[in-house]
Amino acid sequence: MKRVEKPWGYEVWWAVTDRYVGKILFVRSGQALSLQYHREKAESMYCLSGRAQLTLGETTRPFVPGDAVDIPPGLVHRLEAVEDVTVVEVSTPELDDVVRLEDRYGRQGTSNP
Repeated sequence: MKRVEKPWGYEVWWAVTDRYVGKILFVRSGQALSLQYHREKAESMYCLSGRAQLTLGETTRPFVPGDAVDIPPGLVHRLEAVEDVTVVEVSTPELDDVVRLEDRYGRQGTSNP
C-alpha cells in the first residue's frame, strides 16, 4: 500500500495493476478535489463514511454512505466534503489522465499522481 498526501487530505493506494487502480480517498471537511475530467480514465466511487457534495456535469447532489457512482471519461466532476468523508475509488489505470478546470489549491492543467 502507498499513502499519497493531497492538499484536501490523502489517498491510500491499495491496488495498482495494468487493468485497474484501487484507492481510498480521505477528504477533510470543507475540502474539495479539483473540478476535473479524464480523457481516457473511467472511475467508480463508493462512499464509505461521511457526507459530501458530488458534482457530475451540470448536477450537484449529496454523496452519502452507501452511494455509488460511475464516472465515464469526459464527464466533468468534483467531490467536496461536507464533513470528513471516506470514499473507495476504483479506476482504469491511466493515473496521469487528469484535466483540471478549477482547483482551489492552485494546481493547474494536467497532473501526475
